Amino acid sequence: MQPLIIANWKMNPATVKAAARLARDIEHGIATLRGAEAVIAPPFPFLAAVGGALRRGRLGAQDVAAAGGGPYTGEVSAAMLRDFGVRYVMIGHSERRRLFGESNELINSKVRQALRSGLRPVIAVGEELRESQAVVPSAIAEELFRAIAGIPRRSLAQAVIAYEPVWAISTTPGARPDTPDNAARRAIYIRKLLTRHLGARVADSIRVIYGGSVSIANAAGFVSRDIRGMEGLLVGGASLNAKEFVAIVQAVSSSWRRR
Repeated sequence: MQPLIIANWKMNPATVKAAARLARDIEHGIATLRGAEAVIAPPFPFLAAVGGALRRGRLGAQDVAAAGGGPYTGEVSAAMLRDFGVRYVMIGHSERRRLFGESNELINSKVRQALRSGLRPVIAVGEELRESQAVVPSAIAEELFRAIAGIPRRSLAQAVIAYEPVWAISTTPGARPDTPDNAARRAIYIRKLLTRHLGARVADSIRVIYGGSVSIANAAGFVSRDIRGMEGLLVGGASLNAKEFVAIVQAVSSSWRRR
C-alpha cells in the first residue's frame, strides 16, 4: 500500500487561473514519481480546472454535504463531486468542527454519503490540546467511533483516517508539529481502535495519515518507520508552493521505497 499525500489548499488560491497553474506545476513535478499517491483538494469552484490538469495526481475535495440532494442552499453533494472526477473527500477537518460547528453526527452522515457515491472519505480526528506523549486523548476514540458508527464494516475499507491534532496545525497560535515517534504511537492506537471495531481484515486496509505543520524538513520522518506508523500526510500551507509540495512527495516516496 503506497503512502497517501493530500494537498489541502483550503480557501486558496484566489483565482481559477492561479489554481490551474499550481496544479499543472505539481503534476509536472510528480508525473514520473513512484511509491506515493498524491491528491490535490482545491476549493469547490476550482475542481474542474484542477482536475483537468491532473494525470498522475488524484482529485480531492475539502468537504461534502450530509444529504444526497434537495433544498440545501450552498451545499455540494457526493454525487456532484464524483461527477467532477473527485476520488477522495475530507470529512470532519478540525476547522469544520471548530469554525462551523460540525457535530460528530453530521460527520457520520457525510461519511455515509461519500461511501454511497463511491468516494473515499478522509476522516479527520485529533485532540485540541497537547498532552503528555504517554497520554492518549479520549477525543481520538470518540471522534473516530462516532464518525463510523452504524456504517457497514466492508464499506469502511475504502476510508482513510487523518490524525490531525489541533495544536499542531500551522494556523493555531503557538503551533508546532508533532514528533514522528508520538505520531507513530497515535497511528498504532488508531489501528487498534479500528481492529476492535471493524476486525483485522478491514482495519488493515485503512491508511492512517498525519496532518499538522507538515514541511519538507519533517515529512519523511512521519513515514520512515520500521513499524507500521503513519502511511501518508495531509499537507496544508506547504501545498500552496508547487516546489515544496513536490519535494514533500519526493521525500516520502524515497523514504517509503527504502523501507
